[in-house]
Amino acid sequence: MAMLRNKFRKAGMARYLVTLGLLALAASFGYGQAKNSCVDCHSALPDPLGVTQETFSHDIHAQKGLTCVSCHGGDASTDDPTQSMSRKAGWKGKIDRRQIPELCGSCHSNPTYMRQYDPGLRTDQLAEYHTSVHGKRLVAGDPKVAVCTDCHGVHDLKAPNDLQSKVYPLNIANTCARCHADAQYMKGYSIPTDQFALYGKSMHHEALTVRADLSAPTCTTCHGNHGAAPPGVDKVQSVCSTCHIFQAQMYVKSSHKAAFDAASLSGCVVCHGNHDIEHPTDAKLSTGQGAVCMQCHKLGDFCDRARAHMLSQITRLDEAIKDADNALAVAESAGMEVSEARLGQNEARDSLTKARVAIHSFKPEVVDQYVQAGLQVANKDMKAGQQAIVQRNRRQMGLGLSLIAIAMVLVGLWLYIRKIER
Repeated sequence: MAMLRNKFRKAGMARYLVTLGLLALAASFGYGQAKNSCVDCHSALPDPLGVTQETFSHDIHAQKGLTCVSCHGGDASTDDPTQSMSRKAGWKGKIDRRQIPELCGSCHSNPTYMRQYDPGLRTDQLAEYHTSVHGKRLVAGDPKVAVCTDCHGVHDLKAPNDLQSKVYPLNIANTCARCHADAQYMKGYSIPTDQFALYGKSMHHEALTVRADLSAPTCTTCHGNHGAAPPGVDKVQSVCSTCHIFQAQMYVKSSHKAAFDAASLSGCVVCHGNHDIEHPTDAKLSTGQGAVCMQCHKLGDFCDRARAHMLSQITRLDEAIKDADNALAVAESAGMEVSEARLGQNEARDSLTKARVAIHSFKPEVVDQYVQAGLQVANKDMKAGQQAIVQRNRRQMGLGLSLIAIAMVLVGLWLYIRKIER
């Protein structure tokens, strides 16, 4: 019994020490924090000077242990404004917009300093910013261009992977639109202000916001972020090819490449647009609404005949795949085993995708190559579906004949029993 009491006493003491440790830890993050007269004062001020402790506590800098004086200088340990905001204490006060990139860069461009917070964080942002349109115009004296705080925030900065961050992929377009969609603010720059509205109708925006594909393009994907610059006509193809590799490889070897280069046109933009990129359907190869070939070509010319051939071949394969899908669906609904043919359809669809990509070569023979490969598979799957349906019909017929035979036997037995009873 004495041993048990000693064990309980030790366990109680251990819990007591753990509790004290947790309280001390909580105090170090909460009530035990060093005095911050900056927040004490500014939390009572109206915007834009108002900064509450709650707001600042969510800032990534505050979470890493930085305080107001890290950027603004001064002495936050005293309530005496003559001391807390004295030049002797290093107080900088309000940071001029033109000084913000260099101020942020004083830490973010120092690999040794940043390594203690995030070893993987890039430290070339300031150098990139100086190469951007924003950076160059700022140096030239334009105070309206974007600086670090315009995109990242001021006292409520979030990590880029935070859903509430202004530079989280889903939020980037809205962040850029704050300036670039404001016609009054952009007045004098000779830049369209409808990019955000056009992007909202694009398949890229749909992939990002509806399908939640965070790898889908947004503003910084094509224009860059810290080194933001509009890609020139001759560079658009390179930008698009970072994702659409195979299309770009085929386009480079096509006859259209030289033609578009000679006319100082970007092939990608001519057919697909830039900010309002639509889903590339087969209708773009047609002569009706949404067609792109007829922008340059005339009905009946050599290229138009090639267009018509490629469209007919792709349509042929598309219809063959749909017919095979329908036949397999009927057989499958009847309980027939067609899983192997179902898997084969994926191969046929891959061929259809490759044929559509091959359009960028503008060579009918290349498109034919993938179409024929897909047709072989689709026709094979179609036959498998049809054979399964025939087999189902035979089984149904056999089952029907069996039921008739059984019924005849039962009737015969019944008549025989009646005869015996008489």
